[in-house]
Amino acid sequence: MPTVIGRHYRSGTPVEVSWEGGRIAAVRARPAALPDASVAPALLDIQVNGYAGFDFARPEHVGRVAAALAAHGVARFCPTVITGPDEAMAGALAAIDLALVRDPALRAAIPGVHVEGPYISDLDGPRGAHPRAYVRDPEWAHLQGLRRAAGGRIRIVTLAPERPGAAAFIAQAAAAGILVSIGHSAADAAAVHAAVAAGARMSTHLGNGLAATIDRHGNPLWPQLAATGLSASFIADGHHLPADALTAMMAAKGPDRCVLVSDAVRQAGLPPGRYPGVGGGEVEVLTSGRVQLAGTPYLAGSGDHLAHCVAHAAAVGAASLPDALDMAALQPARLLGLPAPLLAPGAPADLLVYRAGGDGELEVLATVRGGELVYGEL
Repeated sequence: MPTVIGRHYRSGTPVEVSWEGGRIAAVRARPAALPDASVAPALLDIQVNGYAGFDFARPEHVGRVAAALAAHGVARFCPTVITGPDEAMAGALAAIDLALVRDPALRAAIPGVHVEGPYISDLDGPRGAHPRAYVRDPEWAHLQGLRRAAGGRIRIVTLAPERPGAAAFIAQAAAAGILVSIGHSAADAAAVHAAVAAGARMSTHLGNGLAATIDRHGNPLWPQLAATGLSASFIADGHHLPADALTAMMAAKGPDRCVLVSDAVRQAGLPPGRYPGVGGGEVEVLTSGRVQLAGTPYLAGSGDHLAHCVAHAAAVGAASLPDALDMAALQPARLLGLPAPLLAPGAPADLLVYRAGGDGELEVLATVRGGELVYGEL
């Protein structure tokens, strides 16, 4: 029976974790052990557009993204497909589905797909980098077409609740078991409240996908922060949100309603330089890891992985490290209705073995998914 000894990520107590058949069999105290590593549930990133030069346009690239993320403690993730022509969105969704049909290991890594758009605001600012030409009102028949292309694997849809027909669409999607999230939106309070009443349960990368200037009271942030029925995801990469804004928003939602995501793009993890962007133009990766549209100050997604976001959230005091780890594992699993990734008998054997580096980053030593070692050594 495989085992690992490390300090429990919450208590700091040395423990021995053993597993069998994809489930944790036992967690035993090891008082005499002096491990220099810690053990926690492995990370679950519910917003990944790509990584290490790969996206999801081709089936063979899905596994490459999974392997690259495993090296950073991410055992499971949701490939994210953004607004685009119907044929491009359907093509990416079909490529993901084909990769999962071919590879059982990938099926274990990917609990579902996140479709971000096309039912979002067409306004500059809230729309972000999504192309205006393909933004549209939510329509259940349209989503059904995307679901067919994805082999029924769509688990999250991000939309703007102010668009016509949004409330009815949200109710249908929620009834079908899809996690509906508010994002890339200029919604007023009434539209946010209506979305929550219809079944929306999350805000996508709250604090981003907004107009550059907003009314101090009548804006999309306050009603989403105030809604107890909404969890919120945050990109804590040090570029998308200033530390004070991140800290304040996470405090407003509370640790049980915060989810950390990377929003990593294809160019994430690549050396500094200029790279082809999606749909033309160039994307620049800076030495800081920031990814922006070349020649502009505008972000083009995130260049970091989820372990960095966890470490950053803890480093700036937005959350304790144990809470930040739960925000990147336990909270997203709960939203998706997955078994809770706990260090407890019967829980999934999804494990992260790490060491806190002197630079504040997490040094990932091993990643275990479903009892299988997918990165490092034990």
